Amino acid sequence: MKKHLPLAALLVFAFATFCFAQPQPAASPSPSPKPKPRMTKAQILKKLSANETALWSAWKNKDAKPFQMWLSADSVNVGDQGVGTKKEMTEMMASMPCEVKSFSLSDWKITMLNPSTAIITYKGTQDGTCGGTALPAAVWASSVWVQRGSKWQAAFHQETPAK
Repeated sequence: MKKHLPLAALLVFAFATFCFAQPQPAASPSPSPKPKPRMTKAQILKKLSANETALWSAWKNKDAKPFQMWLSADSVNVGDQGVGTKKEMTEMMASMPCEVKSFSLSDWKITMLNPSTAIITYKGTQDGTCGGTALPAAVWASSVWVQRGSKWQAAFHQETPAK
């Protein structure tokens, strides 16, 4: 019995420590900070409006490269001719019967749906024809841009003639 006394004392001590230990308050998890966009809203608008202006210039110059670069693979484009895909937009660029003399874009606004999705709206004025028909002098346009990786891509674009 004396042989097991040190072992028994150790077990009693361990049990007593466990039973009489003060419970520590559970550490409340700190709330995760809300993810912030890498750029400010103003910086995003500046970048996307520059991209959108470059797309209008490409349309004027019948240059498909900016459309290939900035339209997402699953992009949707709505205009007076119907709904078009990225492939359809880039393929028709060179054969479009449009002659654009000038355009200007103004009244930019941005709405952030989340840090990587933005809706931009603006007014476009233009002087030109397509297929011999005059283009509307002004349109209200909207585009949805999504950030995939580090690249912003246009996923949706639509225009409505302004009155």
